[in-house]
Amino acid sequence: MNLEDLLSNGQVLSELAKSTGVGTGEARTGLEALLPALTRGLERNARSTGGIDGLAGALGSGKHERYLDSPDLLGNSDTRSDGNAILGHILGSKDVSRNVAAHASEGTGLDSALLRKMLPLAASLLMGALSKDSEKGGALRSSPNTSGDLLGGLLGGLLGGSSSRSQANDSPMDDILDLAKKFL
Repeated sequence: MNLEDLLSNGQVLSELAKSTGVGTGEARTGLEALLPALTRGLERNARSTGGIDGLAGALGSGKHERYLDSPDLLGNSDTRSDGNAILGHILGSKDVSRNVAAHASEGTGLDSALLRKMLPLAASLLMGALSKDSEKGGALRSSPNTSGDLLGGLLGGLLGGSSSRSQANDSPMDDILDLAKKFL
């Protein structure tokens, strides 16, 4: 499953909308705005020492695919708690999460409080999509020579292409993540 599949899944969008009190169009817009920052945070985290092993372990034992198999789980408090734990690993702190939501708000016009509410659910869905990819023989089932190959394959499959970016393609969100991590 890639991000476009996730963003076009009507049942997931409907449940996300219901769980956050918005329409499906706003749910999709919010998810579209949050997922790139989450994937960049996941990539940065996975590239850290032991990060790829932690990601592989989380995908192997977290049963995150349940959020895509049963989108009605998005309304459960356990899903939000799981999502907040995922955010802690991906972004590192609530301040970084707030910055991600504020940046997404600027780009979409959606209220940052709504986007903060949506963030843990988006993180749960992202891990669900990664779990689905690894279940189908995605990057985690291959035997790459380096953890960079593994990460590139995993995130590349999720993004529908390569996860590699040149310095010229770095986004302002990368700067926000870097700055927030320095101060926290």
